[in-house]
Amino acid sequence: MCSNYRPPTPDALLRLGRGLPGFEYHAEGYPERIGPFLANEDSAVWRPGTFGLLPVWAPPTLARHTYNARSETVAEKPSFGHAWKTRQLAIVPVQSFYEPNYESGKPVRWRIEREDQAVFGLAGIWEGRPGPNGDTWWSYSMLTINADAHPLMRRFHRPDDEKRSVVVLADDAWDAWLNARSETDVRSFLQLFDPGAFRTEADPKPGRTRM
Repeated sequence: MCSNYRPPTPDALLRLGRGLPGFEYHAEGYPERIGPFLANEDSAVWRPGTFGLLPVWAPPTLARHTYNARSETVAEKPSFGHAWKTRQLAIVPVQSFYEPNYESGKPVRWRIEREDQAVFGLAGIWEGRPGPNGDTWWSYSMLTINADAHPLMRRFHRPDDEKRSVVVLADDAWDAWLNARSETDVRSFLQLFDPGAFRTEADPKPGRTRM
């Protein structure tokens, strides 16, 4: 499950051809922080969203628990069901993401990124609700799939935990994902990524090894 990632810089987002985000966001993404994402409500605009889905009825603290949505149960969960059933599909742009590796016997943060170090997009869902100032309060969650057999992602999390992976969208599939409508079409994108296109290495936060 991904709870920590690095969004691209504004300049890197601009180079993707969808404009410059008109807001500030954190250099590292964690639940409850603001990060840029694309919503199929208007896929040409970067939205400032809370990392952690917040349906209209939810307190802000729910974001600590809704940053990932399991694809197997996303339609059944109260927190995610509305966004999934109404096809509120999102793309979360990522420079790299982090997972805990226990191969040394203790949790060490490892960085996962593309071999070419290019920006990539993760499949997600979004919500929009009235904000305190009359604007829209956006939020998003990353979809995850089972990765027990994936050569790279099976290396992370506790040895006895199920292995999970985010869904990396092909560069030329962003618009197709955002325009998907049927259950079959949406789920056809929920595939494990090519491990040969990614690299990983230990990247502990300064002064700590735990995530």
